[in-house]
Amino acid sequence: MQIKKFWKDKDKKQIEPDLFSEKAEELAKKIDDEGKGDKKTNKPSQIRKFFDEVLRFDSMLKANPSDFDNMLPYIKMLNAKAAYAEGRGLISRGFREFISSSLNLVRDKDDFNAFAGLFEAFIGYYKFYRRSEGGGR
Repeated sequence: MQIKKFWKDKDKKQIEPDLFSEKAEELAKKIDDEGKGDKKTNKPSQIRKFFDEVLRFDSMLKANPSDFDNMLPYIKMLNAKAAYAEGRGLISRGFREFISSSLNLVRDKDDFNAFAGLFEAFIGYYKFYRRSEGGGR
């Protein structure tokens, strides 16, 4: 699933009203469905590795907000890490597309914060869908 936009009105810093709810849940359900049938694909531990990277960047940016331009290439390197993980069968194409389409929208710190919020909401819903399977894989 591709993310097309984070903002209802970026100038007013208004995030899409359903980004952290409906969109995040829809994405989590799709990614969970893609992982069914292959015990290796989209394991919570693999998904969590990507989220941990986003949290690490978020922490670094909170400490040094002016470093965003220097960090952006490393943030976008998550695309390469996702491609590698998909190539090894650890994540699905849908999860890679989520990472890729979201990172394509990240141009400044506000965009990154919106992406981090979306990813956090996705993780919550993803955990819900995995748990509903009886504890995951």
